[in-house]
Amino acid sequence: MPVERIAYGGWENCYRLFNDTVELIATGDVGPRIIRFGFIGAENEFAEFEDQIGLTGGDEWRIYGGHRLWHAPEAQPRTYAPDNEPIVVKAEEYALHLIQPVEKFTGIQKEMEVKLAHDKPHVTIVHRLRNHNLWTVELAPWALSVMAPGGRAILPQPPFIPHEEKLSPARPMTLWHYTDMSDSRWTWGRKLIILRQDPTREEPQKVGIANHDGWLAYARGEHVFIKRHTHCDGARYPDFGCSAEIFTNA
Repeated sequence: MPVERIAYGGWENCYRLFNDTVELIATGDVGPRIIRFGFIGAENEFAEFEDQIGLTGGDEWRIYGGHRLWHAPEAQPRTYAPDNEPIVVKAEEYALHLIQPVEKFTGIQKEMEVKLAHDKPHVTIVHRLRNHNLWTVELAPWALSVMAPGGRAILPQPPFIPHEEKLSPARPMTLWHYTDMSDSRWTWGRKLIILRQDPTREEPQKVGIANHDGWLAYARGEHVFIKRHTHCDGARYPDFGCSAEIFTNA
């Protein structure tokens, strides 16, 4: 069966999904988190924070690394509710269902349904937020991947159309108060927006777009990690209509 329970990085209860090409490892002692994804025998495509790997418990939020589920828009303290407690993991062939206890600070419960393709390096994840409060809460699932350092985050630009052929705007783009468009880590191209990670830098950078193309990527070494999603026209998205965002603090 292509799923097994293993220890990883100091966590005793982790779950490995694998096929002949790639593997992913989800944590059971904290989360929901996918702490590793990569080709078998190769480096982790995700970042891991060595000083936090294997830790459990406590009321402080930890980044850990890997792929996580947040609520958007970003706000303190709601978004930073810690995910340091054991979760329920239901394992099936090529699939995991990761269920977090209800967050005591927010009344929200996070879930991920993770499915690995049998014969390709493809993973499908359904992210869910369940509201257990007695009142309505407006928020959005935020599927956030912390990538290994040294690469480039890539967003698509909308197709170029000459001025005389199209007068209406293409899509919104959101900047944050700390976004510096003149920073050398940015490339604002005709087809792509690129944000480079530089370990010698400390100033954070961020941009968000209404991503009608439904993909964004991270290129590092010889690998390109691609995330795909469906942008729903007419739906309400956070941060002035953003369905995709990229960020670096290095």
